[in-house]
Amino acid sequence: MARWWNRSGIGGRTRKAVRRTAVALDGRAPLFDGLRGLLRKIFPDHWSFLLGELALYSFVVLLLTGVFLTMYFQPSMAETVYNGPYAPLRGVLVSEAYSSTLAISFEVRGGLLIRQIHHWAALVFTSAIGVHLLRIFFTGAFRRPREVNWLVGLTLFQLSLLEGFAGYSLPDDLLSGTGLRTAQGFILSVPLVGTWLSYLLFGGDFPGQILIPRLYTTHILLLPGALAGLITLHLLLVFALGHTQWAGPGRNNRNVVGKPLYPLFLLKTNGLLAMVFGVLALVSAIGQINPVWRYGPYRPDQASTDAQPDWYMGFIEGALRLMPGAETRLWGHSIPWNPLIPAVLFPLGFFAALYAYPFLERWVTGDLGPQHLCDRPRNQPTRTGIGVAGFSFYVILLLAGAQDVIARTFAVSVEGLDRVLRALVFVVPVVAFWVTKRVCLGLQQVDRERLAEGEESGFIRASVEGGFHESSHSLTDRRRFTLAARTVPRPLPRPVAGASRLARLRAALSSWYYRDRVDFPEPREDTVPSERP
Repeated sequence: MARWWNRSGIGGRTRKAVRRTAVALDGRAPLFDGLRGLLRKIFPDHWSFLLGELALYSFVVLLLTGVFLTMYFQPSMAETVYNGPYAPLRGVLVSEAYSSTLAISFEVRGGLLIRQIHHWAALVFTSAIGVHLLRIFFTGAFRRPREVNWLVGLTLFQLSLLEGFAGYSLPDDLLSGTGLRTAQGFILSVPLVGTWLSYLLFGGDFPGQILIPRLYTTHILLLPGALAGLITLHLLLVFALGHTQWAGPGRNNRNVVGKPLYPLFLLKTNGLLAMVFGVLALVSAIGQINPVWRYGPYRPDQASTDAQPDWYMGFIEGALRLMPGAETRLWGHSIPWNPLIPAVLFPLGFFAALYAYPFLERWVTGDLGPQHLCDRPRNQPTRTGIGVAGFSFYVILLLAGAQDVIARTFAVSVEGLDRVLRALVFVVPVVAFWVTKRVCLGLQQVDRERLAEGEESGFIRASVEGGFHESSHSLTDRRRFTLAARTVPRPLPRPVAGASRLARLRAALSSWYYRDRVDFPEPREDTVPSERP
């Protein structure tokens, strides 16, 4: 640094002034010591660790485009006659929210492009968080000491769902109004307090006059502030706890092997930022999304045909369509089990299970030590099976959310399709769990054979006796170590006589979780060259 400073051609007085300024700033706010440590921060070099950054940069795009849109959007339910350039709606009575959305799309220069970038970025943001959470789950990156970060990530995902729904509802078009009407049905299904909650949110009868202004405030202030705060907390925890990394030579629970923040990782992440901006702009320029002028303004006595929510709300829609209609009368009150179970109790139970999973797995395994190495999904067949079963359950519900469109496309009965989907929603997750676990154990056996016999070369040799033998070549020491390095706890010992029911339950769960395994020879790290950060 000193050599560059002396060769830079900067005058002596200028160098002295800059040095004095830097010393004065550092004496009052020790920025340079912290900056030096930050620039030397090591980041693992693997594509799967960029999913979180993809979500972060999509959030940046959302903030920038959202600021532009707030300058032109009018969050008002006051009625006005539309006289804009879109001829099919001229003379129609619409709300100012809907009219301003049309004005952004057809009258503001670049407004339609910015609207579509904002909508596509919202989908990418939610998708990136979801895929990032799947990566964390399947690799076991939620284990100690990162349980709090797992909770933060789940909360981020839920807030992103609410943020997307709030923004989706702001234009006051027929499609979003249908979604709001459905949401009101969810609220009304809550026993005892549902009517009061609906009155509180809508300010009276649906749709009311204050819902859009409230959603607007929530969408541009409350939820973005909460998301920004949780993202900051997530990044601080990542820096404080360190990164997880894939197992390999020289990698353990006490170090991180990768590239420093400056300059290598900074160049790569800036390239990803540019790609996110470019791809979103390209997709928004050629791919139409949410054409509210085709749906028309919302009317309480009308419903949009083929109304489908965005993918992140599709599983609730599917659960609603598969749940049979049932109602119970108790003490003068009605309990409508549809939508109470699929739209209220099911999401609450689902996310409660996700929140509790890291602590449940730690309780089952009894492993209280810190874990900084990622698991290969095949080495944790039960956890991987649970994840695939949950994902298959979500896919069936997503298909059920479009059962009317599927039935019409393939000319089948909606009732018959519902019966098939109701059976699949219970059968497919069980089959997916069993198949996934068998596949993971098979892949473990393949890895064991590769360690014992080497890599298949693809050549078959014929012997003079007429036999055929497959040739193979041995693995490198580095590859052998990577395949053999894994942490698979053994089942807890059987409880002693007289043990509590909780202890017996824990031992039974541990046996179910870890009894199916393929034992590997232990890797010897001293036989391979170590990687250095």
